[in-house]
Amino acid sequence: MARKPRLHYPGACYHVILRGNAGHDIFFDKKDRSRFFLLLQEGVDKYKHRIHAYCLMTNHIHLAIQVGDVPLSRIMQNVSFRYARYMNRRKKQMGHLFQGRYKALLINADSYLLQLVRYIHNNPVRVGMVQTPDKYLWSSHNVYLGNVSVPWLTTDWVLSQFAKQKKRAIRLYRDFVLDGIDEGHRKEFHQGNIEGRILGEDRFGEEALFRASQKVDHKATLEQVLQAVCNQYKIDQDALSGRSRQSRISEPRSVAALIVRETDHISLMDLSRKLKRDLSGLSQAASRLEKRLAKDSALEKKINKIKILIK
Repeated sequence: MARKPRLHYPGACYHVILRGNAGHDIFFDKKDRSRFFLLLQEGVDKYKHRIHAYCLMTNHIHLAIQVGDVPLSRIMQNVSFRYARYMNRRKKQMGHLFQGRYKALLINADSYLLQLVRYIHNNPVRVGMVQTPDKYLWSSHNVYLGNVSVPWLTTDWVLSQFAKQKKRAIRLYRDFVLDGIDEGHRKEFHQGNIEGRILGEDRFGEEALFRASQKVDHKATLEQVLQAVCNQYKIDQDALSGRSRQSRISEPRSVAALIVRETDHISLMDLSRKLKRDLSGLSQAASRLEKRLAKDSALEKKINKIKILIK
């Protein structure tokens, strides 16, 4: 059965879970978690979403994310792909680091975000790693308490639900989290209660489905992306599949890879199959091109023209 598409609209809030493949560890030391934090920060800077809570366990990750205009799929593809590449290089291994597609549950933030943040922060307590959530260093709980500074984490909304005065809000927040310390596994934070992908009242589910359906943009096909790239560079599509490493061919090929990587409904695997090129090579080419964009305004204009053509 085909998977249902992710529900997306600006302001949507999700409980995201990303697990290691076959339950294997995805973090081995402080360096690994620090790298993942850096990727989260870069994602927030680039895609302008909010992260309300995080908890990096040994073999899985919990996030409370509120998106802007960029769909969650693009955000998670970016961070998971880059972290998997880092880990494969570090461990000198190949294969899948994560267990397939991440799990994302759309939640009614007004009704459930406070409870979700508490649930995420108490996760290390539930599994017996620590006795109280403040003893676990790899969740955002200590950021809320003011013990740690993480500028890219959004804490204002949650704390504002407790009190206007910050010190009082932090105290009430801490009590709220500790009140749920004996709370066990909550099935609704994993499966929802509407269509298996939404947690909220019936009216919220109806509104979410409607808002997501209204956000129907024209979605360019892979063929349209390739044609737009070739038109911009005045080359034939067959040239992109060739083995040439000349800049005349390698740059448009890299541009196609970068655009596809930033598109939530087309994958680099699709491009790899189409061009009969190595997936890793395309990914690396896209990354190199992305670095060039910061200094090459002419290249940025070319890519923007292509994006306009495929909208």
